[in-house]
Amino acid sequence: MSDRLQTNLGYTFGRHTLLKHAVTHSSFVHEQKLDASESNERLEFLGDAVLELCISDFLYHRYPDMSEGDMTKKRAALVCETTLASLARSLGVGEFILLGQGEASEGGREKDSILSDVLESILGAIFLDGGIEEARALVLRLYEPIADKPGRQAKDYKSTLQEILQRNGTETATYTIIREEGPPHKKTFTAQVSHKGKKLGTGIGASKKLAEQEAAKVALGKVANASA
Repeated sequence: MSDRLQTNLGYTFGRHTLLKHAVTHSSFVHEQKLDASESNERLEFLGDAVLELCISDFLYHRYPDMSEGDMTKKRAALVCETTLASLARSLGVGEFILLGQGEASEGGREKDSILSDVLESILGAIFLDGGIEEARALVLRLYEPIADKPGRQAKDYKSTLQEILQRNGTETATYTIIREEGPPHKKTFTAQVSHKGKKLGTGIGASKKLAEQEAAKVALGKVANASA
């Protein structure tokens, strides 16, 4: 299993346990009664930051005349759940994910939320195993072929909110997952967005990213009403 996945990734792990960790979904951990730390959620957190750094660097050098605002929108489109899931499918990641039987029976291997999270987890694992340059190399292999392709951009409430907030300062909005509910194969997340210590909105979604987008959408409504 790991050999084929590593071939697809174009990267060979020195510590193979990191790759197994990256593809271990919380539903599998719950079903097997393993410790919660054995799921890929912490690696996903790390991989999300690695991906944002690599994509930001990629855009900065690839588009020297692009404005900050346009780079922000471009980055949001490239790292959104739909794009990540599509890239994960191109690598055949779904067949290697360790899922609980309930999640697997409900088509978990094809869910955008799971595929995107696992790809981020794999990036986090590569970063820990081989460093930032190895992670960057995978990001470039995945994104260079699609970076210039036109496509419909998903509505990115987080970027829109950030643009509005930064008109009057440089402090960024902060997103926090304040609640997780439901069984491992059917979780819902509640996210809260704050700015300068003030709570602006909460949102619920089937993934952390969707919950954050919903929170930003609510916050945009409040910001718009306040400025009206």
